[in-house]
Amino acid sequence: SKSLSPNIPVCYFIMKSSNLQNIAISQQKGIWSTTPSNERKLNRAFWESSTVYLVFSVQGSGQFQGFARMASEIGCEKSQDWGSAGFGGVFKVEWIRKESIPFQFAHHLLNPWNDNKKVQ
Repeated sequence: SKSLSPNIPVCYFIMKSSNLQNIAISQQKGIWSTTPSNERKLNRAFWESSTVYLVFSVQGSGQFQGFARMASEIGCEKSQDWGSAGFGGVFKVEWIRKESIPFQFAHHLLNPWNDNKKVQ
């Protein structure tokens, strides 16, 4: 079973997508895939925290397209849904909100690990 760490109860990641089609595939199938460079960070967060939330945004859209909970670790199996654009393994996500949220509604959120810049 998954090991829970009381020191890191919840983790949040902004997942940038190059297009809206990938978001639609994810919302339909309950899966996501990211670049191999992100996999280690996400898997570590999945195993060391109680919950990992992924907030999705299409590059250049000016909004978030919703958010989901990471529901499995990232495996080795790849998906043809995204083609072969340098993505790694597939993992399950459970979508919580599938609506667009303009960045202006989150301007009060600052990221202390990124020089207190706005979260977007």
